[in-house]
Amino acid sequence: MIEPLLAVLADGKFHSGQALGKVLGVSRSAIWKQIKTIEESGLEIYSVKGRGYRIPGGLDLLHRELIEEALEPEVSDALNLIDLSLIIPSTNAKAMEAVYRDGHGSLYLAEQQTSGRGRRGRSWASPFASNLYFSLAWQFSNGAAALEGLSLAVGVALIRGLARLGIEDVEVKWPNDLLWRGRKLAGVLLEMSGDAAGDCFVVIGVGINVKMPEAAAEAIDQPWVDLQQALGVAPSRNRLLAELINELVPVLQQFSEEGFAVFRDEWQAVNAHHNQVISLNLGNRQELGVCRGVDQAGALLLEADGGLQAYHGGEVSVRLV
Repeated sequence: MIEPLLAVLADGKFHSGQALGKVLGVSRSAIWKQIKTIEESGLEIYSVKGRGYRIPGGLDLLHRELIEEALEPEVSDALNLIDLSLIIPSTNAKAMEAVYRDGHGSLYLAEQQTSGRGRRGRSWASPFASNLYFSLAWQFSNGAAALEGLSLAVGVALIRGLARLGIEDVEVKWPNDLLWRGRKLAGVLLEMSGDAAGDCFVVIGVGINVKMPEAAAEAIDQPWVDLQQALGVAPSRNRLLAELINELVPVLQQFSEEGFAVFRDEWQAVNAHHNQVISLNLGNRQELGVCRGVDQAGALLLEADGGLQAYHGGEVSVRLV
């Protein structure tokens, strides 16, 4: 009952319990119980005696039909399915569980994640129907070695997709973050399943801040930004998702054939730390140096003590000094 109830309340107007019950064919007390369940997800609902219930500002809910309409034909053909959930622990977790059942080109979406994850096990703020959380399962050949630089290529695709909506000044932070004027806008989490030396699936998880509620923002421990701040108004999440997928699918297809090298120059042009002093956290030690971009395989190039050293992904993290 929650999904049709949210669909009615999405307009941001007041709806009485009686009117909602009539539309959904249930009692007013049943509506009240569902409202309480929705509030437990963190979504704010105004309740005014004599007027009913209202979601302030309304909701921009995801709709599979609207997404499919905005996908380019060749991109739509490359997708096996679009799976839309209301509330799940994580789109990546769901994709990893279903990857051998649903297969290549399966796209998983959620209005909310209760256990959203970022890189290195960090939590990802995932409030209800506010931001964008999706995971795409994609099959590759030639094993894990051929996947080097994939997260960087995904970053290039996301910037292309954001540019379709007029979002400029987005940069990449090695190896998997998108920044807007120095603040975190989006993150990428890759997880692999299969033969490390042969055919394997990669689940590409993406989280983008679209319209972050203040209550959810309090839990974020680093400078962040959302698209509402960048554009002045939050874009349609359905169109945003479609435009990102319209760019992501062709990039993955090209990456499968040619690897990261063909995307290197484009990545270098939007490198947030180009020629800046950075600190690399390598677990039990740190390295300071000047960021010189990435090599043909996507490894980070750090110049220190007159020499140039390449660092690969894994547990390496980067901070601007």
